[in-house]
Amino acid sequence: MPDAIDAVDTPTPHRKPKPPRREIGGRPLKPATLMMGYGYDPVLSEGSLKAPIFLTSTFAFESAAAGKRHFEGITGLREGGAEGLVYSRFNGPNQEILEDRLAVWDGAEDALTFSSGMTAICILMMAYASQNDVIVHSGPLYAASEGFVAKVMSRFGVTYVDFAAGATRSEIDDVLARAKAQAAAQGGKVAMIYLESPANPTNALVDVEAVRDARDAALPGTPIAIDNTFLGPLWSRPLEHGADIVAYSLTKYVGGHSDLVAGSIAGAKRWMDPVRALRNTMGGIVDPNTAWMLLRSLETVELRMQRAGENAAKVCAFLRAHPKVEGLGYLGHIADPRQQDIYDRHCLGAGSTFSLFIKGGEAESFAFLDNLTIAKLAVSLGGTETLASHPASMTHLSVPQARKDLLGITDNLVRISVGIEDADDLIADFAQALEHV
Repeated sequence: MPDAIDAVDTPTPHRKPKPPRREIGGRPLKPATLMMGYGYDPVLSEGSLKAPIFLTSTFAFESAAAGKRHFEGITGLREGGAEGLVYSRFNGPNQEILEDRLAVWDGAEDALTFSSGMTAICILMMAYASQNDVIVHSGPLYAASEGFVAKVMSRFGVTYVDFAAGATRSEIDDVLARAKAQAAAQGGKVAMIYLESPANPTNALVDVEAVRDARDAALPGTPIAIDNTFLGPLWSRPLEHGADIVAYSLTKYVGGHSDLVAGSIAGAKRWMDPVRALRNTMGGIVDPNTAWMLLRSLETVELRMQRAGENAAKVCAFLRAHPKVEGLGYLGHIADPRQQDIYDRHCLGAGSTFSLFIKGGEAESFAFLDNLTIAKLAVSLGGTETLASHPASMTHLSVPQARKDLLGITDNLVRISVGIEDADDLIADFAQALEHV
């Protein structure tokens, strides 16, 4: 659990300036407390305790000179961006309050929100990669992320070099050297190091500190971005371990109720500005209603994630001893010393999403899935309800079989996201479903 906030407070003219860092007796308030009102002043909205939903496409300027100044910031003629509300493709009250609060959780200077996690990732990569550049990424990634690099960015001359999630410092050094040589041969640069930790769906961890050290030695100035969806914002804070940009599918734990789709990135303003400029052009900002729903969800994200994490620990204690279970990809039961070392340095909790390896193959996995009653057979994760899916034939179906074999995405792997139901009821459900295997 983060002990304090590191977000930088910057005034915004369309709302009163945010109050200075709030303390009680010299003790900074924690993010869970700040989620109840940070970045919002009820006085500016008729005293409404909660921020209203601002459903408007455009905003009136206080003067022509103000409008000119806002557009100078948006178009880059002046540093600093817009100094007020302009047009809902660029910004809006709900979105800006949400971005303020998301930055608090990661101790970031700035944050940006998007209409989905993949919109966030795609615009991020496009903002930094140019023709003939190279993207270095860990593996496995979420299939859509990996596919965007391999199938879409490649159409514009961008290539990639990847490495296994648990790679050591020396292995990462070799990968970066190869990427640097590849970029030079193509006439480009290494545009970004993109990580996902824990990896989807294996739960393999990336040593972010080793990646940072290798980057600093070989490619200073190259941004490190990381998808922190599986553990964030409660169980991991990658910006403290060397990442420059942290990305989320807010659909998952932050939204937490399986009723919205959104994404975000956070980091220093200098890393956010190029992405903001491209988002201003393309659109893709989260809509006001979804932003409002996320503000609601942020008030309970700590409680929900803590309960789900406690449930997962109980469920996995049962599953690891079951005779029809071949193994678990759960961060609370790590067998590999290298992975345990990364966990000890990088993680504040084991999370509630894990891989269950059933003895057998696809037929046995399907028998288990088809006989669940409380847990729902559906993709996604991080909701209040428990979900189960079969990555090899669902979320990662588009990944070539040879690569699935290499990354350990097998036919007997079932991904489980534990919710906030009663843990004993979930155990009973898993037990009866395993009887059908």
